[in-house]
Amino acid sequence: MEFGSTAFWIALLQIVWIDLLLSGDNAIVIALACRNLPDSQRRLGIFWGVFAAVALRVVLTAFAVQLLEIPYLKTFGGLLLIWIGVKLVMPQAEEEGHEIEAKDKLWAAVKTIVIADFAMSLDNVIAVAGAAKGSFFLLVFGLALSIPLVVWGSKIVLALMNRFSWIVVAGGGLLGYLAGEMIQTDPGIRDFWNVSLALPPHALAWIGVVIVIAVGKWLTWRQQKGRQDAAGA
Repeated sequence: MEFGSTAFWIALLQIVWIDLLLSGDNAIVIALACRNLPDSQRRLGIFWGVFAAVALRVVLTAFAVQLLEIPYLKTFGGLLLIWIGVKLVMPQAEEEGHEIEAKDKLWAAVKTIVIADFAMSLDNVIAVAGAAKGSFFLLVFGLALSIPLVVWGSKIVLALMNRFSWIVVAGGGLLGYLAGEMIQTDPGIRDFWNVSLALPPHALAWIGVVIVIAVGKWLTWRQQKGRQDAAGA
């Protein structure tokens, strides 16, 4: 595909539009992972989280079709996403720390973003790869344009989370939904879910929502109860 041609610009617009539609998930994950960072660390967390997520998506897109056809990989990714969702639903203890501890928290947040984006991107990158039509340059350029959109979205979600605590739970539930969809469409076991068990479409997605929120709330209750017991002892 020739640079600057009509086909090039059409493909570029398609990639930007696709990424606009898919950036909401990334913005929520980044906001969830960075919500407990000190104010001085949040911008860095968002920047490196977005940078790592976009770079990872570029790499995954090159192997998108092959990755999605590997049996049980989507199930693994879905289970990983459920675990991340549960951890993000649970409130993090506020710790007073030094600069070294703050850096540790920053990179822990970035690591969470990368792992979650890897799990979620297995489906999303196929659309981007199809629009790029084999042009790696077009792929990288198109995804790079999406960075301000994800950053902007992450900052808005962060601001809303600070005002409305229920958004954190809703974000965790979204990860559970995506996890369930991935598991139900895994080529290795989708016949088991959809034929043998005859589950309706998106059934595991809604089950994933319940699991993430219920387990997250239960672990939070246990955590708080343990602290109360320790304080009363």
